[in-house]
Amino acid sequence: MNHANDEPFFQPGRNCASVRHADRFSLLIDGADYFRVLREALTRAERTVFILGWDIDSRMKLTPEGADDGYPEALGDFLHALAGDKRRLRIYILAWDFAMLYAFEREWLPVYKMGWRTHRRIAFQMDGKHPLGGSQHQKIVVIDDRVAFVGGLDLTRSRWDTSAHAPDEPLRRDANGAAYQPFHDVHTMFDGDAAREIGQLARERWARACGKRLAIRAHRATLQNDPWPPSRRVDLEDVDIAISLTEPDYLGREPVQQIRTQYFDAIARARRSIYIENQYFTSGTIGAALADSLAREDGPDLTIVVPRNQSGWLQEVTMGVLRARLHRLLKNADAHGRYRLLCPSVPKLGDAIVNVHSKLMIVDDELLIVGSANLNNRSMVLDSECNVSIDAGADARIRRAIATMRDTLLAEHLGCDIADVVREREARNGTNAGIQALLRDRDEHRTMVPLDPQVSTELDQLIPPEALIDPETPIAADELVDQFVPAEKTRPLIGRFALLGMFALMVVVVAGLWHWTPLGDYVNLKSLTNATRHIDSLPLAPVWIVLGYVIAAVMAVPITLLIATTGIVFGASWGAAYAFIGTTIAAAISYSLGNWLGRDAVRKLAGARVNRLSERVAKRGIVAVVVLRILPVAPFAIVNLVAGASHIRMRDFMIGTMLGMGPGIFLTVAFAHQFVASLHRPTVGSFAVLIGIGAALIGASLLLQRFLGGKNRHDAHEGAPSDADKSRASDEAKRASELRENGTMPRESSTKNERPDEVNS
Repeated sequence: MNHANDEPFFQPGRNCASVRHADRFSLLIDGADYFRVLREALTRAERTVFILGWDIDSRMKLTPEGADDGYPEALGDFLHALAGDKRRLRIYILAWDFAMLYAFEREWLPVYKMGWRTHRRIAFQMDGKHPLGGSQHQKIVVIDDRVAFVGGLDLTRSRWDTSAHAPDEPLRRDANGAAYQPFHDVHTMFDGDAAREIGQLARERWARACGKRLAIRAHRATLQNDPWPPSRRVDLEDVDIAISLTEPDYLGREPVQQIRTQYFDAIARARRSIYIENQYFTSGTIGAALADSLAREDGPDLTIVVPRNQSGWLQEVTMGVLRARLHRLLKNADAHGRYRLLCPSVPKLGDAIVNVHSKLMIVDDELLIVGSANLNNRSMVLDSECNVSIDAGADARIRRAIATMRDTLLAEHLGCDIADVVREREARNGTNAGIQALLRDRDEHRTMVPLDPQVSTELDQLIPPEALIDPETPIAADELVDQFVPAEKTRPLIGRFALLGMFALMVVVVAGLWHWTPLGDYVNLKSLTNATRHIDSLPLAPVWIVLGYVIAAVMAVPITLLIATTGIVFGASWGAAYAFIGTTIAAAISYSLGNWLGRDAVRKLAGARVNRLSERVAKRGIVAVVVLRILPVAPFAIVNLVAGASHIRMRDFMIGTMLGMGPGIFLTVAFAHQFVASLHRPTVGSFAVLIGIGAALIGASLLLQRFLGGKNRHDAHEGAPSDADKSRASDEAKRASELRENGTMPRESSTKNERPDEVNS
């Protein structure tokens, strides 16, 4: 969209949901700024508080530096004390129910729920109303419908940090006392009608999650306090704020892709500079639009600030590889030298990094976008996201405020004053030239470092395309079968079809009963623990334990629930042994059932589209199964059944299962053996085990890739660039050009390479 047009940039229903007025707006930079003012605002709440998050930790401290408000430090205790003191206050907490959605090897039990004591005026709800692979990723707090906080920061562990990002910051420790690396993020705070609109959004999400609507409307009540925290300055007054959403197509709801459309519009509009901070940078369509802007002779400077590497070995070898591929695309498109990929650097950090977690874009000092959406495919289409944005237009007052926000962020990263950033940018007539002039020795000074991420050919070939790692659509059961079941015909057996249908129906019925009936109250961690302890007292206990484990796993009881139960009851050693043996046997049985039923039977049930990956899976069976086990794609029993009906050999399937699931089993058992409240927070020892197994897994996978490739090593691999991949950039650039010409969002190619977060965090 050309900014010279008379029509407004924000178009409700297209690139935003609504545009509402705010009397006050502030950009909160880093956790110390956000959490301090949030706590202050919460103490001024009178009627309602809504908290929506991807993750919430009752033990985190909003102000580890201390607060003089008289309330407890830990978040859970703090909120309970507030509810106890304010008899009219109701607190609603909505967190992503990732355990219910990811009933697979990498699922996590909703253990943090156990950390919230039940208070009659505090309601805690798990949000599981998302398609397979999707998540509730919005990070929102709204108080009395009068002040709202929207951005990238969850109220969870390892988020607090000051803007100094000091390597030896003593307060940067989690609830277990363990230090974590520097963390950078941004959030927003605003009031007025815009805050009221966020309150309505929170109510709608609550109603979806639990099926109950709320009658409380705080803005209609007579309130005594202004919830805006008095200690925090106002960055901008009297401004309109656009609220943009991503919501997937689910349960009859139409998909909402306003955030992606707004990003396309913003990139097409840019004339002088695009400044981006983002945790993930992997979206092919966004990358193509940026490449198109770099190819223009009169295009803008493009400055992207990201973490030096992705946190965790798994993200580094998946999302990190996708980022390197996108970086290569932009480098090739940068005919005029206007592209910079940078990361913050702080002396004496060693191997640690400044974890850039923010989701921010500033265009031409005129457009500010902040929110929860990463620049990856899932945030554009699959996850539930919320961004807020401000368009200055011709208003010089707002343009100065937006420019100051960007210069404040640059000054933080470069370790200089805001005046230095302004001086160098104006003197050199460009953002990137000004940054280049301010770069310093990374060993002696705080600065930014240019990045040129590279990956080995072997790893690039090993990692699958965007479609598997960073999907743009929910992963349906028929698509899962298409990925792994070949099209060759086998003997049609009516009896096998009937048996397969009965098995699938049984899995669906059990899953439905467990989710929508009181069965979940009986088949849970506590009940399984009690039952397992009873079995442990019987003769031949180990045999009965493994047998019960296998039956439950084949019957589609969530595998991590079983693993955690064995860890709690039998301890780290025996629990790990039982879980590993039981999981392996259950996988073999389910695989054998799928193999016996045959390919035609599985394909008849799940769909008959030709699978272009089946031959690759056959040649690299072990590697394929390892990747399947690492990435949360589908329930354990379904993957086993489909694998049995595919080209994957039994030997490859079992080796891949043990390699892929082994780390998760031992890690989950180790967590389960600790206190329940810290099941999902490993100790230093747990980290060491995870990293060791992860490193061994990567090494083994690379060796297997080389070994299994044989003389076909030079064949095109699904994760490697092909002729179609090489032409993809130009195709997407054409689609981005169409965007500027007709103002419509480009359609996705049906063959476009499209991961389940932080997971997206």
